This record gives sequence, structure tokens and C-alpha cells, in this order.
Amino acid sequence: MTGWVVCGAVLVLASAFGLLRAHRDGRLRVKDGVERLTAADLGGELGERATLVQFSTAFCQPCRATRRVLAEVSGMVEGVAHVEIDAESRLDLVRRLDILRTPTVLVLDATGRVIRRAAGQPRRADVVAALGEAV
Repeated sequence: MTGWVVCGAVLVLASAFGLLRAHRDGRLRVKDGVERLTAADLGGELGERATLVQFSTAFCQPCRATRRVLAEVSGMVEGVAHVEIDAESRLDLVRRLDILRTPTVLVLDATGRVIRRAAGQPRRADVVAALGEAV
């Protein structure tokens, strides 16, 4: 009987964790804005108005879809740059920014200050809204 109780408790906890993670996946959350990135950090120029930074890896399937979304949004909004960083080759930056999974998207303002962050694939509408706040 104890085995069934333990099994049930594990299933309930795992389901709750899965639902919480699915709910939070890809949401652009507000950052405190303390961290700043420079063109040297990114390996590319900052956008005039904002920059979309994507951390990805070669084996990451959602990274491809995220790349398309961010490229499309940066093409729609003038003065917005999209920079993709290979997380495996920039472990120093990954550790400094506490990147735990790919894709991770950072929205930077014109000065390079991190104002939004999302772990997972963000929705196009959320990225546009975050850019509206950045510019």
C-alpha cells in the first residue's frame, strides 16, 4: 500500500512541476536592469533602439523557431538588431548571465541594459511588446 501512495505522490508532484514549467516557458519576464552587455560581449553591434540576444546551441530544436521569430521582429522594427550567441562557445558569458537552458532570449535597450528575459521560445507578440517597452 505504501508503494502506491509514494507512486501517486511522485506523479502529482511531477505533473505540477510540468504544468508550472509549461506555464513559464517562453515568458518575457522583467529584469532589474542591472546587467549591461557591450558590443564586445555580444560579438556584434548593439541596435540603435534595442537588441534581441538569443543564446542557442547546435542541437536545440526550439532555437531554430526562436531565430525565425526574432529575425522577423527585428526586421519589422527599425533600429533593432538580432544577435545569436552559441552558448557552448561563450561559457564565460553564459555563466555571468546565469543562462541555464537554450533558447534564452534577452531584450536589451539602446544602452545594452537587460530589460526582459525569457527561457524557452517566446511568442512573437510578447517580443513586440517587450520591444515597445525598450524603445
